[in-house]
Amino acid sequence: MINAETRREVLSRLKRIEGQVQGIQRMVAEDKYCVDILLQVSAVKGALEQVSKRLLGQHIESCVAEAFTAGDDRERERKIEELLEVFSRFGRTGR
Repeated sequence: MINAETRREVLSRLKRIEGQVQGIQRMVAEDKYCVDILLQVSAVKGALEQVSKRLLGQHIESCVAEAFTAGDDRERERKIEELLEVFSRFGRTGR
């Protein structure tokens, strides 16, 4: 589960990202310079990446750590597979 501090931080970041996306929509509607729009898109991607990292860190600190301390081998294996899938998806983002 997401703790209160992480929830506040992530929601705040997502609201800022929402504002950035609205700004990009305005830029496109106003036919702004393509490179300027691309720079803003890149900034949004970076901000979303930071949200992902924060959420992944929270997941590891709580759910994964709990699975490893609980002593349930099946749950530990499930969390490892889950993390491998998440890392695999992060790796396909073109970085």
